[in-house]
Amino acid sequence: MDINTKFRMNSGYEIPLLGYGVYQTPADIAEDVVLHALRSGYRHVDSATAYRNEEPSAAGIKAFMKEKGVPRSEIFFTSKVPPKMINYEDASKCIDETLAKTGFDYIDLYLLHAPYGGRRGRLGAWKALVEAVAAGKVRSIGVSNYGVHHLEELEAWIKETEAKEGKGKGGILDVNQVELHPWLARPDIGEWCSERGVLLEAYSPLVRATRNEEGVLRKLGEKYGKTPAQVLLRWSLQKGFSPLPKSVTKSRIEENAAIYDFELSKEDMESLNTGEYAPCAWDPTVSMD
Repeated sequence: MDINTKFRMNSGYEIPLLGYGVYQTPADIAEDVVLHALRSGYRHVDSATAYRNEEPSAAGIKAFMKEKGVPRSEIFFTSKVPPKMINYEDASKCIDETLAKTGFDYIDLYLLHAPYGGRRGRLGAWKALVEAVAAGKVRSIGVSNYGVHHLEELEAWIKETEAKEGKGKGGILDVNQVELHPWLARPDIGEWCSERGVLLEAYSPLVRATRNEEGVLRKLGEKYGKTPAQVLLRWSLQKGFSPLPKSVTKSRIEENAAIYDFELSKEDMESLNTGEYAPCAWDPTVSMD
């Protein structure tokens, strides 16, 4: 495993496992930090309409492509339909706006940001993603913050649609992006996704630096000569997740990519099995709407 390691999704497209997240990254610095992340070896940038930095993030990607002569196909870019736009009409519009803002011919991965909008809204927004794939606007699609009950609702709709219209007409679920770390490992969601080849992307993989003084992290950091953040990212990779660390500090952007020269032992991985359910962010996975 190295920084170039990729995962082949159900769609057949590959995604670099280590991503660079731009949540809450101010638009005026997004181009610069994205460019630095790409220079540091990242090839996967995770944005969203709600982050309001799609355009400068894309500018950073274009600057890197021009600087290094790298083709667009080597950079993976993600965006998302905002929580308040989870319906067919708004999702369709959102995808077109992302293409216009970024200037890209296609978006590698488009997600529904949260399981809001009720059943009709969720399934309508998913239909918009499926149509975007068919139109060549988007290559792969998925969801974010979906609990098992939301995933099962979507799976049932996909099967029903395929039964009526043919294989592939319901869309291919590639990704579920949720908060994941040792204090929120979500074994139920993990098992559901693993059984279906759905990649779990981990946001807030560093627990927003709120657990850096935990004894187990300090112990492992000392053992391997790594920071708490590096231990957490290595845990995420070894769990089979795609971690999306976010930082605007250039030294930390580099540090978060320096996680391929050590491997946590089986015992060390087990020591991080806390059994806790402690979100550090919002938790729409439990929404019953």
